Amino acid sequence: MRILITNDDGLGAAGFGVLERLARGLSDDVVACAPETEQSGASHSLTIHRPLRLREVAPHRHTVDGTPTDCVLLAVNHLMAEAQPDLVLSGVNHGFNIGEDVTYSGTIAAAMEATLLGIPAIALSQEVGAGPIDFAAAEHHLPDLLRRLVATGWPPGVVININVPARPVKAIQGIRVIRHGNRKIGDQLMERIDPRGRTYFWIGTQRNGAVVPDTDVHALTEGHITVTPLDLDLTHYPSVEALSRVFG
Repeated sequence: MRILITNDDGLGAAGFGVLERLARGLSDDVVACAPETEQSGASHSLTIHRPLRLREVAPHRHTVDGTPTDCVLLAVNHLMAEAQPDLVLSGVNHGFNIGEDVTYSGTIAAAMEATLLGIPAIALSQEVGAGPIDFAAAEHHLPDLLRRLVATGWPPGVVININVPARPVKAIQGIRVIRHGNRKIGDQLMERIDPRGRTYFWIGTQRNGAVVPDTDVHALTEGHITVTPLDLDLTHYPSVEALSRVFG
């Protein structure tokens, strides 16, 4: 199996080292292509108003001065054009990608782009606790989870989104395959003044929305690793039917 690994934090991120070890547990044929600089919150954006630079920094390790989506496009259509990947792994992100995070996340976007290109893709994220990021639970539980996922497979047009809570290995309560919930970011705005007296803002990390049972948000608070299949078909079919009756 040929695997492409990417992320939105860059090759030097601690989570990317975890991802590389996970990938090499599945295959010896692993190619890395990640953004040159951190692209958290880049969503599914493309760089279309300037040229892109692709650099090989080591054998089978490349950077792109663009977004995670750019990385997947260049890797699949250029670096690996003659032998395309069988699987794309994106992450391991520093922080959850749950609820509405999936619409902002560069980690998710990379997996979405691979899926649109017809390649099965998995996005992986790790909760950030109060201290240093601890990937022990991810390193322990994810190898078997990934092997089982790959062996089982999933439909075209679906991205697999995995999140790991910040808990010790033995405190993980198991794996839940579950829908994503609500966890909106962006309402916490911190207004400040720069040295020249001009106003600027930081978007804070506060999340809004009640924790709804039987969602990824709820399962993670209880210590479960969550697996959420995300459908790229965003159509709301009941509305299609209702509006068709109005407009014919």
